[in-house]
Amino acid sequence: MLSLAEVLPDAPTSTADALALFDSLPAVEPEFMLGTWHGAELPTGHPLDGMLEASGWWGKQFRDRESVHPLLFPTADGSALWALNPLPAFTGLGVATRIPALKRRNFAGTIAALRPVLQARGPKARLRTTRYRGVDSATMIYDQLPINDVFRRLDDDTLLGAMDLRGITKPYFFVLHRDGSLRVV
Repeated sequence: MLSLAEVLPDAPTSTADALALFDSLPAVEPEFMLGTWHGAELPTGHPLDGMLEASGWWGKQFRDRESVHPLLFPTADGSALWALNPLPAFTGLGVATRIPALKRRNFAGTIAALRPVLQARGPKARLRTTRYRGVDSATMIYDQLPINDVFRRLDDDTLLGAMDLRGITKPYFFVLHRDGSLRVV
């Protein structure tokens, strides 16, 4: 997983501070998003903090406005990336967020072993512009889940993302850094 300190050394540690940073950043056009992005969690005390890191999540890929892979994971040998279907991944999320020990366990091996079942058979999100917190910006909209990831620009190769998930009042934050070093299989 990408180190947060590498791309955001003065990372906020609370939801209020993350929102202040997010609100200060410029909007992003959908075309800017195209490409493959390596991700890192931005811990703010959110119930999801730690889950992506424990899962071995690598990042996201935006092929075009209609073809987005929201959850990329490295292959067993680390030479490429594969797209996970978010629906089964998020199905048990409510239970998982209530068991803090899960966030401290590395279950990347389990996900890799389940790749034949969990691998997406096509794109599972799309890219649009939506208004969030009063600003129109690029947003990844999951096809099968009530989740929108809204993006703001930290610099030409780095984004701050805010996941807006129905049923959870505060956003979950993450950082994406442009990285086309691995192909998606």
